[in-house]
Amino acid sequence: MRKVVLGIVVALAGAGCADGISSPAALIAVPPGVHVDGSLEPFSQITVGQVRALVPEGWRAFPSGAPDDPRNGFVATPEPRAWQRMDGSAVGMAATWVDATRVGVPSDFYYLAATGPVLSGLTHSGACRSQSRRVFVDDRPAFASGPPGSPGDYVASGDGTCRVGGRLTRWAYFVAAPGFGPVRRIGIPSSGLYVVVVVMPESQRVVTLHRVLANTQFGGARIRDFVAAARAA
Repeated sequence: MRKVVLGIVVALAGAGCADGISSPAALIAVPPGVHVDGSLEPFSQITVGQVRALVPEGWRAFPSGAPDDPRNGFVATPEPRAWQRMDGSAVGMAATWVDATRVGVPSDFYYLAATGPVLSGLTHSGACRSQSRRVFVDDRPAFASGPPGSPGDYVASGDGTCRVGGRLTRWAYFVAAPGFGPVRRIGIPSSGLYVVVVVMPESQRVVTLHRVLANTQFGGARIRDFVAAARAA
């Protein structure tokens, strides 16, 4: 069980195709699979597969995984290599989902990833502080002391700050493990886990941070749609 959960977390970690960046010139070209649909200053609208989001201008987007990778979506950041540390020291965002049909593990395992390790670099780091956390639905799977027949779904969001090497950043996240609950009926049918994390400089307005988070879409469903589905359960 532990190895399966760690495998899911590893699939979401890092910057995917950003690993191949070798020079500033490479940042100018838009990588294959990334579509810049237009400018809504001070943002660009980025689409990668079934994921769409507003990205601050000056950030570059890269697909999250290779074609045979169960990880889908994108990472956008002006600091591709630093972003891979996922410790709050680099600004950027990741909007990622995991194709459960390609991983081949029970949906309950995504609940375990969503409730702990997938965002531990921010939420449990000694350099970071959580300011708020909202859990919209938390149905523990039966094997994790939940009731028999539990849908094993989890939906939550939160935000906080980090101070790493004298640099202060603000972050916000959204995570959803659909399980067999109502969240399964929206978004991307094959997804076992959704994760959005946004990190911005402390000088940036908080409303901008949450605007980027709120406008992220998976299969046409925004964050508010996932929250509404969870609350309606």
